[in-house]
Amino acid sequence: MSFSVFLRDQSSQLKDSSDPQGFKRQEAIWELFTSECVYFLDQLMVLKEVFLATLTNLQMRNWLADVDSWRLFANLNELCLVSFGFLNNLLRVIKDTLEIPVQGGGPTLLDLLCRAFRESICHCLQKYCLNYSTALVYLDSLKPREDFGSYVKWCERNEQCRRLQLRDLLVAPLQRLTRYPLLLRNIAKRCQTEEETRKLQVIAEQVDTSICDLEGKVKWLDNYQKVKKLRDALVWLPVWERDKRAFVPENLKHLLKAVTLENLISHRSLLHEGKMVLTENAKLIDVYLFLFDEFLLITKIKRNKKNLELDQLLKEGCTFTVLDQPMSLDRLQLRNIDQLNASTSGLPHSFIIMHQNRYQQCIGAFIVQAPSESVKRVWMSKIEGAVTALLKLDSQQPRVKSSSLWLESSQI
Repeated sequence: MSFSVFLRDQSSQLKDSSDPQGFKRQEAIWELFTSECVYFLDQLMVLKEVFLATLTNLQMRNWLADVDSWRLFANLNELCLVSFGFLNNLLRVIKDTLEIPVQGGGPTLLDLLCRAFRESICHCLQKYCLNYSTALVYLDSLKPREDFGSYVKWCERNEQCRRLQLRDLLVAPLQRLTRYPLLLRNIAKRCQTEEETRKLQVIAEQVDTSICDLEGKVKWLDNYQKVKKLRDALVWLPVWERDKRAFVPENLKHLLKAVTLENLISHRSLLHEGKMVLTENAKLIDVYLFLFDEFLLITKIKRNKKNLELDQLLKEGCTFTVLDQPMSLDRLQLRNIDQLNASTSGLPHSFIIMHQNRYQQCIGAFIVQAPSESVKRVWMSKIEGAVTALLKLDSQQPRVKSSSLWLESSQI
């Protein structure tokens, strides 16, 4: 008789006892334990013993030596150690609960869960999850290689993979983290005392907070990586190219050396972006709009690729030429073009972006046309929301005007 069968026999005895609530609690603990076993044995250990170990073995023989195992698997070894330690301690608690004699005794369930989730599980999983999106991008970049493709196919044919692909296994820690709060609350519902229920709810809330914190970090990291690539793809024209009225003799251009604007977006949050059509000199030109947390950029794509997302455009090596100076959101107003005026002017799904100086004079007007009415509404909503957020932030903590981060257009 296996140990698992023996534990089920013990549970059956509990079910027949006069404590049905105690049996349900034990069932909930057992679900946490068995699901952790599946996660550890069928996912983490398969990643480690099949994929990571094989890659390490190949690299010792000078195959795939340039493949960075950390970028693919991050702290996988640490995940395995943490999960294995948690399983051992949880098994000890189960034995104590079932009153099975065991040497040394162990912590209570609450002590174990509190310490495990506070000290190791959440921290370890956060570290892995922060690398996850980078791992997928790296995996996609390696797949076209014949040698790497052969390695992945050989590993995926291993019976331990159970027809799961590498990508399916890499996402397992993320899925496990999001399931912990449900399992913990399931145990809390079946506790015998209110104090125990409250403490378990606190632990579940701590895991929820960790997940929310992780989502914020992932969004920040994605934004940082995207903005970093975009910074190199932006082209800032000098004033004599941007404004034909600004004639500067060739021998004097060095006196108007353009200020480097590469770092203007470095620490900004990219709130929204997308392709639009701009009306310029009675012509329609394709533009790409970037809405940051403090300003709006209207750019023209040098190499226009249709139906491609920003990530794909950047990957293709597209450049974005800034058509005008950044429009600070506190100097920007929107004017909707209703359907009647849009139809008569031949500009469906359009709205006007007005750029004002500090004296409320309009120094620029841009008629922007969206691909559909729904896209137009989204853009107007995003811009208005960003303007409101910036004005609220300025009212609480005004930006320092002498700072290099202060936009020139706000001081015109």
